[in-house]
Amino acid sequence: MSSLSRRSFLAASAAVAAGPSFGATGSLGEVDIVIVGAGAAGIAAARKIAAAGRRFALLEASDRIGGRCITDTATFGVPFDRGAHWIHMPDINPVAKLAPHTGLDIYPAPPGQKMRILRRYAREGEMEDFLAAQVRANRAIAEAARGKTDVSCAQALPKDLGDWHSTIEFVLGPFGCAKDLGTVSAQDFAHSAERDVDAFCRQGFGAVLAKLGAGLTVELSTPVSRIDLGFRGGVGIETERGQITARGVIVTVSTGVLAAGKIKFVPDLPHRQLDAASSLSLGSYDHVVLELPGNPLGLDRDDLVFEKSDGVRTAAMLANISGSSLAMVEVAGKFGRDLAAQGADAMKAFALDWLANLYGSDLRKAVKRSAVTQWNDEPWVLGAFSSAAPGTQPARRTLMEPVRERVWFAGEAVHETLWGTVGGAWESGERAADAALKGLRLVAEPREPAPQRPAPRRRR
Repeated sequence: MSSLSRRSFLAASAAVAAGPSFGATGSLGEVDIVIVGAGAAGIAAARKIAAAGRRFALLEASDRIGGRCITDTATFGVPFDRGAHWIHMPDINPVAKLAPHTGLDIYPAPPGQKMRILRRYAREGEMEDFLAAQVRANRAIAEAARGKTDVSCAQALPKDLGDWHSTIEFVLGPFGCAKDLGTVSAQDFAHSAERDVDAFCRQGFGAVLAKLGAGLTVELSTPVSRIDLGFRGGVGIETERGQITARGVIVTVSTGVLAAGKIKFVPDLPHRQLDAASSLSLGSYDHVVLELPGNPLGLDRDDLVFEKSDGVRTAAMLANISGSSLAMVEVAGKFGRDLAAQGADAMKAFALDWLANLYGSDLRKAVKRSAVTQWNDEPWVLGAFSSAAPGTQPARRTLMEPVRERVWFAGEAVHETLWGTVGGAWESGERAADAALKGLRLVAEPREPAPQRPAPRRRR
C-alpha cells in the first residue's frame, strides 16, 4: 500500500480535479505506468497513480471514456444509460461514495418489483409464492456451492419451483448474470455479494464516471495493438499513434477483448491468464429503449416489471426512467444474444410484441421514438459482463496475479464478489494501481521505527 499521507493525497486529488495534466502525459513517450482502457477500472487506477505523483498514460480505444458505463443524452434529449444503470449497494459501492462530490443527483431505487401475469399484475399471494421460490433457488445454489465439485446454477435449482421455474431462471440468470443458469458456476454465483439495495443517478450512471474522469488526460481513439514485456527492462506499448514505454502496464480491457487476442503480448501471456480470460466470458445484455409519452402503462418512476413466463422468450422492463417517458426493455442471455444478432429491427419488434402481450395491442400506437444497444458488436467490448463457467470460479483470482511484475489486470471480471458491477471494476482498478505502484517500487515503503535504547538510569 502507498505510504501517502492524507494531506498529500488530498492535494494530489485536488490537482487532478483542477487540471487535466497532473500526473499524465499528453503525448506518447515515456511514463511510469500505462493504463489500457478508460472505463471504471482505468479511471480508478489513473486517479490512484496521479495521487501518488507518478506519470501515467491512459489509453482508450474508443472515442469516449466510461467503457460499458455511458450515458446517452442525444437520442431522446433526456439521459439514458446505454450500459450499466444500477448503482448496486450504494452504502459500500466506492463509486457511489464518490458520486455526491460530482454534484449529480443520486437517489435510492424503489424496492421490489411488479410481476405481470398475462394482462394483469400478480396478486399478493402470487407475489409471495414467487419470492419464496426465489429464496429457495438462492439457498439451493449457495448449498451446492459448498460442495467439493462445482456445478452449474441450473443443476442446483430445487425441483419444487413449479410454474415459477422459467421466471426464476430468467431473473437469476439472464437478468442477473447476462447468461443462462446452465452456463454459470454455482460457486461464482454464491461468491457474489448481495445486490438487493440499489440507487440510480438522474443524469445517468455514465455521467458519474464522466465527472470522476474529467480531470484526467486520456488519449482517446488510441487502441493498443501490442504489449512488449521485454522492452528496455520495462514494457513497450504499440498503438496506431506511436509507441510509448513504461515501467509497467495495467490492462483493464474486457475478458472478451483479451480472449479475442486483440492485444498481442510479447512473449505470450501464460496459459493461466489466457484460460482465465476465456473462462470468464462475457454474457449478453442489451436495452431496447422506448419513448412512451403520457405514461400509458400507468407505472411509477423506475418501476421494475417482470413477466411470469413459460419459456426463454421473455424480458424485464424498467419504466419511467428517473421520471422520464423512457422505458428500457431488457433482453439478455442466450435468447438476448440470438435476438441482437438478428439486428435492431428484430429487437424492437420483440419488445413491442412482448409489451403488447402484457398490456394490449393499443400500446404500439403509444410508442414514439426507440433505440437499441448491441454490446456484443462493440469492437472494444464484445459483450456485457463476465460470469464464470462451472468449475472455473478461481479464474478471477488468477487474473489478479501480476505477469512478470510488469502487467496487472483490472476490471469487473477481476473481482470475486462484485463482478459484473461498476463498483467492482472501480475497486479492482484501485487495487491494481496499488499493486503496480508497490511492485514497481514507485512508492516509499513504510519504515520500521528504529529500536529505542533504554534511557540510562540516574545515579543517586
